[in-house]
Amino acid sequence: MLNKKATYFIQFVIIAALYAGITIAEQFTVGMTKDIIQVRLSDALTVLPVFTPAAIPGLFVGCLTANYAIGCQTYDVIFGSLATLVGAIGTYLIRKHKFMAPVPPVIVTMITVPLLFTYVYRYEDSFWYYVIAIGVGQLIACGVFGIALMLGLEDHKEKLFPNLAAVNKDTTEETKATGDER
Repeated sequence: MLNKKATYFIQFVIIAALYAGITIAEQFTVGMTKDIIQVRLSDALTVLPVFTPAAIPGLFVGCLTANYAIGCQTYDVIFGSLATLVGAIGTYLIRKHKFMAPVPPVIVTMITVPLLFTYVYRYEDSFWYYVIAIGVGQLIACGVFGIALMLGLEDHKEKLFPNLAAVNKDTTEETKATGDER
C-alpha cells in the first residue's frame, strides 16, 4: 500500500494533468472558452477538493499550466490560477456540504475573470455584464457538470480517493509489522 505522501502526490499530479489537458484540448477543439459565456469543462473538476485535499494544488497547477499553454496574458495566468486556488480552498473548507461545493469557485471566478476582462484585456462591455456572463458559464461548468461529476464519483470514491488518514494508518501498522520504513 502507498504511503500518505505518495498517495497525495499521485492524486495531485493526476488532477493537475486532467485540468490542464481538458482545458488545452477544449481550447483547440470545442472552443467553449472563447465566447463571453465561458464554459470551461475542466472547471467541473473544482468539486474534487470534496474528495481529496490533493485537488487544491492539483487544480492550481493545472490551471496555471493550461492558462500559460493556451496563451493567456501574464496577469490572467497568475490571477486566473490564483482564483482557481482560492475556489479550491473554499470548496475544501465546505466539503461536508457537498452540494455547496461549486459555490466558492463560481463566486471567486465570477469576480476575478470580469476584473481581468475589464483591466487586463480592456474589453469594452460593463464589468457587471461580465460578472453575469461568467457567472452563468461557471454555474454550468462547476454547478451542473461539477455536481454530475461528484455524484458519478461518489460510488467510487474509496478506490479513487482513498482516505489519506486510513492510508497513513495502514502504512503505520504495516511498518510496525514488517519493520520496513518508507
